[in-house]
Amino acid sequence: MNRSDTMRILCEHPAWNNGRRLVRTANGVSLASASAAGIELSTPGPAIDVYDPADLSDRAPEPLRRGLEAHGPVARLRTPDLWDAIATAIIRQVIRADQARLMYQRFTSTYGEPAEASRVFPSPEVVLALADEAFTGLGMAFKRDPLRAAAQAVLDQGEKWEQVPPSDLVGELQSVPRIGPWTAGAAVADFTGDFSLYPYGDMAVRKYARQTFPDLDLPDQEAAFAACWSSYSDSSYELSVVTALTLALGGERAQPLDQNEPS
Repeated sequence: MNRSDTMRILCEHPAWNNGRRLVRTANGVSLASASAAGIELSTPGPAIDVYDPADLSDRAPEPLRRGLEAHGPVARLRTPDLWDAIATAIIRQVIRADQARLMYQRFTSTYGEPAEASRVFPSPEVVLALADEAFTGLGMAFKRDPLRAAAQAVLDQGEKWEQVPPSDLVGELQSVPRIGPWTAGAAVADFTGDFSLYPYGDMAVRKYARQTFPDLDLPDQEAAFAACWSSYSDSSYELSVVTALTLALGGERAQPLDQNEPS
């Protein structure tokens, strides 16, 4: 296979819609637009990470490196708002990727704040002010309590959390009710762009890895797969690159089913 001449975009975040996404930043709302040339932003601020298979060392098995090189690098927009990253991970718990995308977008279009001829995800204050019926009406009754708990936690500790090292933040988030290791890792990866913190033993990575690299002897079970997967990298940076690139093999719906945390 020949290496792709265009930049692929990892659009797994459910805010992406028809190649566009609004993101809340410390300086306001920015509009992101994705194309074959990459990601363009209406205002500076949000970070864009590029994961390049050329950065992988010989520690990665040849079939893995060759397969990823054939697809080329991937760009991804970090979620600059920690609250959005946490809430997104909560919405993604248990349900399928397409369901999570629809739920996120319906919640945003109904209760989000107007911006750029669209709406941005509701703030923690808005979520806490919503009546029970607001969640029930959108089929989100089972998301109500974890979203409320996370919203209050972000208001109480968000400034502190934004200053702690990413690996520590994964642990900090698990102090919030209904946030376990998967949700915390997914949220921090989304927020920092460091996919060595993503729960890389999950269903999505296992599925795309087995489909794309059939010559690799990959374990089926999550813990064994995670141990094997991490052994393919010399550093957390390489682990981040190989994990993000593998998730990108699933296209715009790279989100996993969360089988490990309660809804």
